[in-house]
Amino acid sequence: MISRDTITKIMDTVRIEEVIGDFVTLKKRGVNMLGNCPFHNEKTPSFTVSPAKGIYKCFGCGVAGDSVRFMMELEHKSYPEALRYLADKYKIEIEETEAPTEKQVEEKNERDSLFIVAAFAQRFYSEQLLETEEGQSVGLTYFKERGFTKETIERFQLGYSPEKGDAFVKAATAEGYQLDYMQKAGLASDKYDRPYDFFRGRVMFTIHNFLGKVVGFGGRTLLSDKKVPKYVNTPETDIYNKSKILYGLYQAKNAIRKEDECILVEGYTDVISLSQAGVENVVASSGTSLTVEQVRLIKRLTPNITITYDGDTAGIKAAIRGIDLILEEDMNVRVVLLPAEDDPDSYVKREGADGFLKYRNEHIQDFILFKAGYLQDESKKDPVKRAEAIKDIVDSIALIPDAIKRSVYVKECAQLMDIQEQILVSEVNKIRHNKYSKQAGAPPRAEDRQVNEEVPELAQQQEALTRLSPLARQERDVMRLLLEYANYDYQDEWKVVHAILMELDADETPMSDPVSEKIINIYRNAIQETSLIPETHELSGNQDEEVSRFVIEVLQTPYELSPNWGKMHDIAITDKQFMYKKDIQSSLYRLKLERLKVLIDENRVAMKKAQDEGDEQALMEQIQIFQHYLDLKKMLAAALGSVILP
Repeated sequence: MISRDTITKIMDTVRIEEVIGDFVTLKKRGVNMLGNCPFHNEKTPSFTVSPAKGIYKCFGCGVAGDSVRFMMELEHKSYPEALRYLADKYKIEIEETEAPTEKQVEEKNERDSLFIVAAFAQRFYSEQLLETEEGQSVGLTYFKERGFTKETIERFQLGYSPEKGDAFVKAATAEGYQLDYMQKAGLASDKYDRPYDFFRGRVMFTIHNFLGKVVGFGGRTLLSDKKVPKYVNTPETDIYNKSKILYGLYQAKNAIRKEDECILVEGYTDVISLSQAGVENVVASSGTSLTVEQVRLIKRLTPNITITYDGDTAGIKAAIRGIDLILEEDMNVRVVLLPAEDDPDSYVKREGADGFLKYRNEHIQDFILFKAGYLQDESKKDPVKRAEAIKDIVDSIALIPDAIKRSVYVKECAQLMDIQEQILVSEVNKIRHNKYSKQAGAPPRAEDRQVNEEVPELAQQQEALTRLSPLARQERDVMRLLLEYANYDYQDEWKVVHAILMELDADETPMSDPVSEKIINIYRNAIQETSLIPETHELSGNQDEEVSRFVIEVLQTPYELSPNWGKMHDIAITDKQFMYKKDIQSSLYRLKLERLKVLIDENRVAMKKAQDEGDEQALMEQIQIFQHYLDLKKMLAAALGSVILP
């Protein structure tokens, strides 16, 4: 197990905006940062990251957590795996408190071993390319003919697999790697009753996941034999799912963020040649038609995709297939078709980066112009085919979630195809109505037919909060102050947590919310057992999901005070951290007041019961209790400086 000291060091070191920034494009908004949520589809950013608190919260879908939970949720890592990832990112040495159990070792080794053997394979193929006679004469010669420099070969970790059938298996076995893991990683097979290499006599393109780990390979034959497949890719494994991987994304993600655009091409060499020429915001689907998972990977970095395919028939059809997927994810898609005899690799080699970018700027089209041009060429003067072409474009427009975008594209299509706009509007609405009727089992409301927007949960969360009783709302405020300021000084050697626990214990009344009481007990037990005050990150990252979610909900808010607000209204704004002692005192008084109100209500019920039953002695006792409660109520009112009605 990872030691507590190591976990504390990790959480003290990590910067949540850096961790999440590897996956989501964040923009500063006041003291927080904002981006599109990676856990659900949204057009208006509601994913808020608080660097000061080290937490994130999506006010659209409700997900929340810290750096550890983010990695657990997004990359499907276990708690220890997420910690190890963060430790590795920040170069923190991990201390183990005790040896892991055999089961823990087995579970961890299964996936880790696949990554490890894949990384070894990459090193093996690179060494074969650069350090063996066969690799240099065959593989390196090929890459040099393609114009790839040494730096490019190293950056993309290109390699060569020897012709000999078991060269990799023997090398890996000699280094202690198990054949079972080689097979599970798609690197070896025993089809012929003996182990042999999956890749033989091919130049190798290393495939990385979003985090940069080696997950698979693409191998290209240099033979002219048409019976031999030109490309062979790693089969599906536990670490390689081709529908969820984009070639070159790891190398391109920073450039994609910077340019706020992703250029999508078809092949490995297209990516490498463009990147080497200086056009670095480029990726390829490589080996598969574009998938929704791949589109969502890009969406983490930018909403803008430019499809740049060959101008032949296959390239055009591939572009058309990709358009609808991209539109349905509420992203902006444009298309650049190169001359029929060219692909991005050949074009940038001949014209250079400037020539490629010039051609791109002169020939870039939105999807309406692209589809209309292609479909009109096919339909020509045939009215039936022309109607089908219009229907095809309308089908694409209907996929767009954003109503304003749909309206703009409808207008553009009407002008381009010379058809009444209202006819297209009706057709789009009919398509959307039919689609969502099938999904929901009932027709959507009239207002819902215009746009397919996810209903933000922010309003629902606010409504749920207002439905809480006054007592429950006040308990949440005390919990907020406890979580924010637990380790702050309060009085003498006391910390805030000591003051709050003392007041709560004096009331001898548990929190009405079981999760709040659970958190109170976490603080109480930690102080009694170790004298250490739990850090907020230990609670927000607690493996008890109820605790973690509650902590994030209480700490995070979608609103913040504008730094210009005080200037606009000519008033002084005091930093809340300078007011925390007063806030804590007031909040505890209000909690006592709300608890007293509950007791008064119970007392009134008891008085009515005694009166109805004619029990004068019980009635007098309850009246005395009532008077005592009123006296306490006035005292609290005076302390709060407010007028409290009986």
